[in-house]
Amino acid sequence: MSTFAAGVIGIVVIVVITYLVFTKFANPFANQFTVHATFSSANGLRPASLVRIAGVDVGKVQSISAARGCQLAAQTPARCSAADVTIAFDKQGLPLHKNATFAIRPRTFLEGNFFVDVSPGTPSAPRAPDGYTFPVQQGIEPVQLDQVLTSLQADTRSNLQILLKQYGTAVKQGGPGYNASIPYWRPAYKNSSIVAHNALGIQPHDLSEWIAAQGTVAGALVARPNNLQSLVTDFNTTANAFARENVALENALAELPTTLRTAVPALNAVNAALPPVETLARALLPGVQTAGPAIDASLPFITQLRLLVQPSELGGLATDLAAAIPALADLTAESIPLMRNGVRPASSCLANVVHPWSQLTLNDPNFNASNGFPPRKVYVEAVDYLPGLAGESRTFDANGAYIRVLLTAGSLTYSLSPGSFGQAVAPLIATQPTLPPGGERPPLQPKVPCETQPPISDLSSPTGPTLVPVK
Repeated sequence: MSTFAAGVIGIVVIVVITYLVFTKFANPFANQFTVHATFSSANGLRPASLVRIAGVDVGKVQSISAARGCQLAAQTPARCSAADVTIAFDKQGLPLHKNATFAIRPRTFLEGNFFVDVSPGTPSAPRAPDGYTFPVQQGIEPVQLDQVLTSLQADTRSNLQILLKQYGTAVKQGGPGYNASIPYWRPAYKNSSIVAHNALGIQPHDLSEWIAAQGTVAGALVARPNNLQSLVTDFNTTANAFARENVALENALAELPTTLRTAVPALNAVNAALPPVETLARALLPGVQTAGPAIDASLPFITQLRLLVQPSELGGLATDLAAAIPALADLTAESIPLMRNGVRPASSCLANVVHPWSQLTLNDPNFNASNGFPPRKVYVEAVDYLPGLAGESRTFDANGAYIRVLLTAGSLTYSLSPGSFGQAVAPLIATQPTLPPGGERPPLQPKVPCETQPPISDLSSPTGPTLVPVK
């Protein structure tokens, strides 16, 4: 190989190695991933400016052109300065998502110029394809020192000084009150969240209907500007009145927590009472709906009643009542002792003694449902003797009732009482109820009020020995 050919090959190899080192072995023939970022102002950005993610170079600015529908500010300063910046990304800067943001940042003093700081977006967002255009809302421009200096003119600085001074005074004077209000934040936030939640409504479309109603109100205010002006004027008057009575307002606000502590249980009770009231209101609706016809039907009666009590009729009625009223007064006076000494004790006796006794049942082990005597309450069995009495009524002809007597005889004779005997076909097991002590009748106290007698709670009676048989 000649020296010239070897030199040419050496130069080519050095150029290739140098290119690969400076491009980090990037493929010069590969197509780069490009996107378009829209900024409201290019702000000194130039082609070949660096593009970085977290401080790492991931691409460069290829070109800067006017945004669609807008020319560069250098050409037409009166229009707009929006720019479409074409950015080429290396493989290490991918992927980009559609919610990525682009911010123009100044480089360090030694680097100079600007670079594009990219936030690649969140993985949950879709990936941006090659050639995707990001809207101007996702482009951020830096604030330049000249912009700060031109914003803080003499009058602006003066106003800023006044603002800072008054803000410091407000913080100094209102700081204690602000600190005192902090304990009330938690219940206030809680109640505000409840109000915000309830503002969503209970049924579907509640919020939309409320917004529509607010639109109607706003339309009415727009249609009546004089009323709106009066509302503002009256509100100013009201605020002025509050300002004049600031001491009374301060005292009222101091009592507000006590009022709220008292009002909250009351409102809770009202809230708990609303469902029964609503139920009552719904139950009253039929009555209210029929009240009109009932009133119409009662009007003739009221008319006749008014005619009856007119002076011409009322005089005759008063004359007729003049004789009856004294007698009614005497009857009322005489009925009071009767009710007190006669009707009331009798009612008390029936309610407290007779009625409980009539509801009792005699459960006899010998006479029950198994042998044809089902247990029944006293008030049922107490009238069973009436058919027998009716059958024993005397008569003077053969068609009337007569006494039916069934005679039986048995082999066992028993002494029932002195001078009285009875016969039975089977031996008697026992007697129930037993005779009182001494064979006397139960004591009768006719002068003791019935209502003071102890109520009878049990009809069971003891079982005694059998009667003495007679041989």
